[in-house]
Amino acid sequence: MSGDREDPLAYGDYNGRSEESREYEEGERGLIGDTFRRLRGKRPSNQGYNDPSNSQQPTSGLDGIFNKLHGAVHEIGSELNQKISGRSGTHSHTHVDTQCGDGLHASQHRYGSFATQRSGNDVKWFVDGCGYMWAVSRALEQSRESIWILDWWLSPELYLRRPPARNEQYRIDRMLQAAAQRGVKVNIIVYKEVTQALTRKYLSPTLPAYLHSLIPRPPGPFASMTSSLTRFGLEAFFASLEHVESKNSLMNSVLSVCSSHTKHALENLHPNISVFRHPDHLPDAQTLQSSFISSLQNLSLSAKTAATLPADALKVIYGMNEDVILYWAHHEKLCIVDGKIAFMGGLDLCYGRWDLNQHPIADCHPSNIDETVFPGQEYNNARVLDFQDVSHWQNNKLDRTISSRMGWSDVSISLRGPVVEDLRAHFVERWNFIYAEKYNVRKDVRYSRLTFNQNEAGAYRPPGPQSYQQPGGYVPQVPQQYPPYRPQGPGSYGQDQGYQGAGSSYQSSQGFGQYYPPPSSSSRNVDEEPVVEDSARGLSSSEFSSRYHHHQSMEGVDEAVESVRGRFNDGVQRIGNNLEHHSHLHGGMQDAGIPCQIVRSCSKWSHGVPTEHSIANAYIDIIQRSQHFVYIENQFFITATSDAQKPVKNRIGAALVERILRAARVGEKYKVIVVIPAVPGFAGDLKDDSSLGTRAIMEFQYNSINRGGHSIMESIANAGFDPTQYIRFYNLRNYDRINCSASMREAEQRSGVDFSDAQKQYDDAVELPASYPSQGDDGQARDYTMARQNYNQYQQNISHLAQRRGLGTGRWDSVSECYMLGGTDIRSVPWENGDHTEMDAFVSEELYVHSKVLIADDRIVICGSANLNDRSQLGDHDSEIAIIVEDPTPVDSYMNGRPWRATKFATTLRRQIFRKHLGLLAPQQMDRPNQNFEPIGVPNIYDFDSAEDRLVADPLSDEFLNFWNSRAHQNTFAFGRIFHPVPHDDVRTWKDYEKFYEYFFHAADREAEGKDEKKNPARHEWGHVVAENFSPGPQGVREMKDLLSSIKGALVEMPLLFLIKEDIAKEGVSLNAFTEEVYT
Repeated sequence: MSGDREDPLAYGDYNGRSEESREYEEGERGLIGDTFRRLRGKRPSNQGYNDPSNSQQPTSGLDGIFNKLHGAVHEIGSELNQKISGRSGTHSHTHVDTQCGDGLHASQHRYGSFATQRSGNDVKWFVDGCGYMWAVSRALEQSRESIWILDWWLSPELYLRRPPARNEQYRIDRMLQAAAQRGVKVNIIVYKEVTQALTRKYLSPTLPAYLHSLIPRPPGPFASMTSSLTRFGLEAFFASLEHVESKNSLMNSVLSVCSSHTKHALENLHPNISVFRHPDHLPDAQTLQSSFISSLQNLSLSAKTAATLPADALKVIYGMNEDVILYWAHHEKLCIVDGKIAFMGGLDLCYGRWDLNQHPIADCHPSNIDETVFPGQEYNNARVLDFQDVSHWQNNKLDRTISSRMGWSDVSISLRGPVVEDLRAHFVERWNFIYAEKYNVRKDVRYSRLTFNQNEAGAYRPPGPQSYQQPGGYVPQVPQQYPPYRPQGPGSYGQDQGYQGAGSSYQSSQGFGQYYPPPSSSSRNVDEEPVVEDSARGLSSSEFSSRYHHHQSMEGVDEAVESVRGRFNDGVQRIGNNLEHHSHLHGGMQDAGIPCQIVRSCSKWSHGVPTEHSIANAYIDIIQRSQHFVYIENQFFITATSDAQKPVKNRIGAALVERILRAARVGEKYKVIVVIPAVPGFAGDLKDDSSLGTRAIMEFQYNSINRGGHSIMESIANAGFDPTQYIRFYNLRNYDRINCSASMREAEQRSGVDFSDAQKQYDDAVELPASYPSQGDDGQARDYTMARQNYNQYQQNISHLAQRRGLGTGRWDSVSECYMLGGTDIRSVPWENGDHTEMDAFVSEELYVHSKVLIADDRIVICGSANLNDRSQLGDHDSEIAIIVEDPTPVDSYMNGRPWRATKFATTLRRQIFRKHLGLLAPQQMDRPNQNFEPIGVPNIYDFDSAEDRLVADPLSDEFLNFWNSRAHQNTFAFGRIFHPVPHDDVRTWKDYEKFYEYFFHAADREAEGKDEKKNPARHEWGHVVAENFSPGPQGVREMKDLLSSIKGALVEMPLLFLIKEDIAKEGVSLNAFTEEVYT
């Protein structure tokens, strides 16, 4: 890899630009800003941002005119935006001290949450979708009263267990239908995507004059000039809108979701199933005013953007611009079963989320199509082609014999106990808010309000009135004891689940494996008193305060405090009082359960309540109070360190800088590790116009991390410290091999059927809607045999396929095990050329990070649906839900080589994630469930003190950090040489991009997107090996596999130098005072 890894550009000067250059680059993009820059002249020469010669130049008269004009127009848009949204400047979480100054918060709970912290809970983690969705399926099949689901997207045809051919009853629509038939009431809320377009009936000829009359006249000598320009622009703007609408009266939705399909596919199954879609997007007068004027402020003068302006303006009004959704979404992922068991985190119950720990990205099974894991549209790579037309399950345009899927890395949890009461309250509030707003007038008996009497069991009560911002100890009241969830025996389908009692073997179609299941329902009722599974349960080790109180005796507390503080010598000063007090009342730590608190982001539009951003408050406070280490894994990383990084408002970045500098100034060893996606969106060729939204997000991310003059790394460097010693960023990437070998060619020759044709018919069958009629109009049973003729013919002729050293048995349909613990060395994996050589069969893709988790000091965890950006953190944008888990169960560990008392939930989750990323977990087997597949009540299993555990136990030790960084570096080097992925540190300009990437793959990108590139065929298919880097023939394959064998796990370095000499979002994207918020 070229370039110095300690290049100052990685955490310093933004493209070597001067302060003057950055000054106007940070300004508005649009009519006034562009004109101002053109009239000022060319850009100044490149100089370092610390260059003393880079002094402030006096403002010229022309500069002053345009500054005032620009300011006046921007002020109009800002004022209207605030008035229409009902937001004040101080409320948008621009404060680092977690305290809002607008007085809108009624809650005095910690972090300003609607919910207090509650004890007496049981919590369980799930890393990736396989185990999580198995657990959800277990809870759904045992449901007896209610199922409540809140999702951004829900796919009715999603299989919760795999492979589908052996788990047809575990498709979510069938599971919900079965539950409804046995009397369970199913309530579902999904985000309603933008689908409608503006029609000319809204473009009244009087509307421009009306909107112009609403604009306050700015003071100053240029008021008349500004007013005239605005009026002229409005009239021209509306004329162009009418013209566009006359040609294209309906804009197609750019979203891959289809909430209408979700609603009707599920509601058609049974009257006990009710689905709400929200919000509606039909524009009202206020929306029109805000959108038009905000769009008008910054009209671009470039020929390209001027030509597309009217269509873009229409999209702005309706909350969409190319591939990025404008306005805001319901983003929670929540499932509550019978009001007792909850599932939440980062995983929607939708296409693309189910995955294994090893993340296979190939799914061709020439020896048995029934082994398909990702049928139909589930075999998806959004980097190549996002989900399209999902209501027609059979329409999958991604060729699995050529293209890989994209892996999905995520974290979710299951919980039970008093804290579920707050999740129930959140769902009921949302349901009733939407019902009153939208469904009450329909008078449909299917829909009704939900009633709910919240139980305050487990709530902590303080000794006196305090605000949530103040630190201090808490004194818990006696919690109501909730029994842990116990999975029942055979499900409603009457199938044996393989459970024979404790210590029995679990039988699967692939053989036997020792498994210790929970007792069946025959031996114990789920509502009986709990049996303690884990002997170490108690009160929170949190330093943070809670605001409830009870009056119980404190006898003997002083002596116990000293004892506990002696054991917990790590600085958690208040843990002693809490632990001893609760032990005195309840007879032991194990009875108390895990203290948890629900936090959220919501506001008037999403929930009918004053704005709450308790998730952001929790992030900031936990970072500030962390002692040694913070791990962040998130889909996005957009944050600010100061007001200079407008439009970004959340101050999580400022909290990171403050905590790092506090450690640096006193010589403490302190680390922050951040894992995010390489490309935080689903763009193909990043230079293509369709990727403008993704590039805008990437620009905001890089400006948060190491560019722009005010980023986290620059702020640390400006204080005189090396930021790479305190914070580092990483991505994930993996590889696989598509089994298009001689075994596929033999199967096609034997059957006389093309594999792709047979696969398509299989996909059509397994994704057939549950409501699809079993009888025709004539009352006769439908026969689907003819519709599957090619599939049946193919399957009947492959029973005696040659084994070909495993290629004909399915053993090597994926090679993803090779970079995991105990996996076969890729150099030993056999191959026989078929229609493709082995070199052409290997594929690679970014492993998409979708988790939303923070772990501090191996003691406290935040996990939920909230991304690390303004959309999720501000409260008045996307709606979100998260949980703070403070398990007091002690685990003896190490921090920087010294004894450290970690807590069980936090440290096992962090170690499990690290081991997966480093390739220190064995490949997960989808049909051999262990305890980590079960819902809450069956505890997580983790192999403490194994060799692999010891490698990751101390996240602050030099040994671990060297191992982590060296593995990331080696993986990055190998992937770069073999596959030429972007982003990459060798690509610092668009010219570099053309040489490193487009030269090999550009035409493949466009072909995958349905664009004709026959005149210039691609040198290589998307994501395939760049063969030019290796010798011809078998020798090149050996060279390539030697390098592949050095890849372990999926961890790679984040390329902080990618396009650092370019304005990433400049090419074609026009950001303005309205649209820029969408990308943050």
